[in-house]
Amino acid sequence: MFEQLEELEREHAGLERDLGDAAVLADPDRARSLGRRYGELTPLVQAYQEWRQTSADEATARELAAEDASFAVEAEQFARARADLEERLHALLAPRDPSDAKDVILEVKAGEGGEESALFAADLLRMYLRYAERSGWKTEIIDANLTGLGGYKDVTVAVKSPSGARPGAGVWARLKYEGGVHRVQRVPVTESQGRIHTSAAGVLVMPEADPVEVTVDLSDLRIDVFRSSGPGGQSVNTTDSAVRITHLPTGIVVSCQNEKSQLQNKQQALRILRARLLARAQQEADAQASAERRSQVRTVDRSQRVRTYNFPENRISDHRAGYKAYNLDQVLDGDLDAVVEALVAADRSGAVAAADGA
Repeated sequence: MFEQLEELEREHAGLERDLGDAAVLADPDRARSLGRRYGELTPLVQAYQEWRQTSADEATARELAAEDASFAVEAEQFARARADLEERLHALLAPRDPSDAKDVILEVKAGEGGEESALFAADLLRMYLRYAERSGWKTEIIDANLTGLGGYKDVTVAVKSPSGARPGAGVWARLKYEGGVHRVQRVPVTESQGRIHTSAAGVLVMPEADPVEVTVDLSDLRIDVFRSSGPGGQSVNTTDSAVRITHLPTGIVVSCQNEKSQLQNKQQALRILRARLLARAQQEADAQASAERRSQVRTVDRSQRVRTYNFPENRISDHRAGYKAYNLDQVLDGDLDAVVEALVAADRSGAVAAADGA
């Protein structure tokens, strides 16, 4: 373990030098990539340096204790601190998702349940926007397809953390567990008999790809333009500003119509396409990984029901971590931390178990 820590300490020092280089600062994409890695390594290197100092202090106290017994108590205190630091280092070295520091592209799509499902999709979008606000993240709605009652057939939003966010506080690290089918049980506003209905909406979360990570060959694209539909300004509905991009090698199709200009919609569609291509590449890599190294949470089939929102009981239930609470109203207002922490803990336990069994 300590040989690995020494190598990571050297890498951290090299990154610190590179980030002070004017040539690196002149390349925003490279600077962002190096800064992300530097941020990931910083808590590990700090813990290692603290462990090294504590170990030296313990050794000194034990030497002094041979002449003066009063130093024995101090030596034991250093020993306990060293053991705590070793446990922390072990946890920090456990396999981590390399995308944890990334921003995300999040899509919410109405599923079974018609208009009620679209209204639930709007509730989920508001929940994520409020959670992002509470977390100090920035959000940007890239594309949206509204219904007549104010629901969403589908909506795509970019969520970004401020620069310099601490490791583990990245958007992907917190929102990656949201992907899957979310089920709601409630009396719909469209129901006159007061009967409880069950409907669902799907959530897809993808780490946003840097242009240097995913290169899109324009010759691999078929780009179609069409007239935007749904609510919007005059220029949105009367010009061929909407863009549909088909990535021919994979068959991935992305449409975007929110912006007023064709160029803006094309740029946003390419942004979503890069995220989907990165997610596809990661899924292929995960499929090749051994079952023992996969997270207990992350390997759940994304098409399965992941969470239930029961309005009559004010209950939120996450079926992967076994989490249940009766504060659904607060969760829908963006208080998602307890749910996320339960999933993070389950994911971390699976990663540590996989590392110990490797």
